[in-house]
Amino acid sequence: MKLWKNPILLISGIGISYLGNWIYLIALNLSILNLTGSAAAVAGLYIIRPIAVLITNTWSGSVIDRINKRKLMIMVDIIRGLFVCLIPFISTLWVIYFLLLLINMAGAFFGPSSSVYITKLVPAENRKRFNSIMSMTSSGAFLLGPAIAGVLIMYVGTEICIIINGVTFLICAFFIYLLPNVDEKIDQVRDPIRLQTLLNDWKEVRQFSINAKFFIFVYILFQTAMLIGFALDSQEVTFIKQHLKLSDRDYGLIVSITGIGALAGAFVSALAAKRVPLKMYIGGGMFLTTIGYVAFYSSFDFLTATIAFIFLGFFMAFANTGYATFFQNSVPVEIMGRFGSIADMLQGLIQIGFTLLLGFFAEWFSLQFVCLIFSIVGTVFAFILLIMILIPSKGKYFSESSRVVNG
Repeated sequence: MKLWKNPILLISGIGISYLGNWIYLIALNLSILNLTGSAAAVAGLYIIRPIAVLITNTWSGSVIDRINKRKLMIMVDIIRGLFVCLIPFISTLWVIYFLLLLINMAGAFFGPSSSVYITKLVPAENRKRFNSIMSMTSSGAFLLGPAIAGVLIMYVGTEICIIINGVTFLICAFFIYLLPNVDEKIDQVRDPIRLQTLLNDWKEVRQFSINAKFFIFVYILFQTAMLIGFALDSQEVTFIKQHLKLSDRDYGLIVSITGIGALAGAFVSALAAKRVPLKMYIGGGMFLTTIGYVAFYSSFDFLTATIAFIFLGFFMAFANTGYATFFQNSVPVEIMGRFGSIADMLQGLIQIGFTLLLGFFAEWFSLQFVCLIFSIVGTVFAFILLIMILIPSKGKYFSESSRVVNG
């Protein structure tokens, strides 16, 4: 139990901020709609994060790999917490957008930093269970956050909800402050970051990608299947309302039940962490997730759509846990921040491309037909991934007791 004291502290801090994020998301959407009366203004909120990623991720990884991750995570959460608390006091849309851009730019440092910190804090043999519990925390926040937001908005208004999210960032910063420092040596190494530094860093990431061929192959197959799934998510409400002819209430119910499926999947994946090999989490989890997308876009009523989404959410928890663990075990911790930041940026661009492509074809052909084709393509990529990782000679890449040997 002593070995889990610090990981549980980290999960608790990040979990509280996850919960705050969901409360904040619902409240912010309503707040902007009330302020402007414009659906376009609300839609603008969803463009800000990709813009922040494009501005930040070309250089943020170089910063992350050179400074103390614990201190950086604390600083990022304090900045986000203070800026979020300012939003309710601002009545100009463009000033709110600018603040949100700064919040998302700061947030771009947190994900890659936390990946590095988790890799150093949690022993390799415990990472799969840790990632399962983290996934369960995220799913729990997804279920509870909107419900709590609904009650709070009803009784205290959107402003308090937004401030609550700011406070959850500060609480998360305090929890991280209680954790040990895992970057003792980095405090003495402070290279100035210039253009040449960035170019050298990108070359180092490129060289790792060339040397770690199998990791990159798995990474590309997994992310392609996952990003196709994310593109399909953009059409789920249209499919449910226009093709299945279901109501807003039915849609909300399906999403909530999906959250329960994801929570159950994360719980089972945590229990099975010592019994089921990592390769099955990645390959089997991703393949069954894509089957869930095919089943959903083949559905014809509320019941079949709900069953498909429960199935999808359950196995996506395994896929995400497996991928996070494989990433932490495979990428050298010295360049993990740089690799993660650049990868996030490329994934964002590809996701935008897939989403636009799917939307374009949906205008020309039937929505169900296009979504089924996309989900089948995703399933093909996932099946190739499953076959490749089950090859006996590739077993060394999925070791959970020591760092993977790349090649």
